[in-house]
Amino acid sequence: MKAEVYNIEGKASGRSVELPDDIFGIEPNEHVLYLAVKQYLANRRSGTHKAKEKSELSGSTRKLHRQKGTGGSRKGSIKNPLFRGGARIFGPRPRDYSFKLNKKVIDLAKRSALSAKVKADQLRIVEDFTLDTPKTKGYLNILKAFGIEGRKSLLIVEDFTSNVELASRNIQGANLSNVNGLNAYEVLNANMVLLSEKAIEALNN
Repeated sequence: MKAEVYNIEGKASGRSVELPDDIFGIEPNEHVLYLAVKQYLANRRSGTHKAKEKSELSGSTRKLHRQKGTGGSRKGSIKNPLFRGGARIFGPRPRDYSFKLNKKVIDLAKRSALSAKVKADQLRIVEDFTLDTPKTKGYLNILKAFGIEGRKSLLIVEDFTSNVELASRNIQGANLSNVNGLNAYEVLNANMVLLSEKAIEALNN
């Protein structure tokens, strides 16, 4: 399929590029996208939650009253989970939430995400560019030109350049990714995806 190429001023350059149908023109697989997003979010979890159980609490182990004959319930000690300040029953323990997906599943998720953005008209092809200085204002002007200032955006490049990376990292919602580090979650999470021409070649290869 053909796609219009834009310059960094947000205007059509009069040129178009061919987008590979097997990357940008497939029917998005919703289940694979769900798995990819679930894996990304799960891998970000630290899993350091912890609550103390009865054996880990410090406190008296004296039996509060005799087992029978009081008319009340049985109480082992002041560390009983039923009491205020007591232990936690089956509390959370540190664990690893990450899980693996097959490479083919991850690849299909990326292609599904990019195809979904094309269908939603939320992907623009941008001419390859560099910034002379690593100033936030320079990158902000690009976002303004495409009307996505203050919204979530993702710029996909073939490889990072220091000025572009430094200029974009201080803008909330403005994300930058190279082809090797691309993931489906970042693509889906963006209101607009900007894709450089060289990145298309790298994705195709």
